Amino acid sequence: MIMTRKRRKLPARYAAILSPLVLSLLMTFIVSLISTLKSLGFHPALPAIWLAAWGLSWLVAFPTLPMVRRIVGWLCEPATR
Repeated sequence: MIMTRKRRKLPARYAAILSPLVLSLLMTFIVSLISTLKSLGFHPALPAIWLAAWGLSWLVAFPTLPMVRRIVGWLCEPATR
């Protein structure tokens, strides 16, 4: 018999902050890698340069997410229940 442990999850109330956090981390991670590669090509210092660019881009991106929510709210009708 194989015993499986159920993974504990965060309560649903954390989704409002966790979703933008994960989105901003993943998007800036990918976009900064692509733009750094396009600018430098495969350079020996690529990992260090890319991580510095990624950190800066995330510091800018994450705080702008509430502004994005407001813009989307302005452009879209609210959901009906």
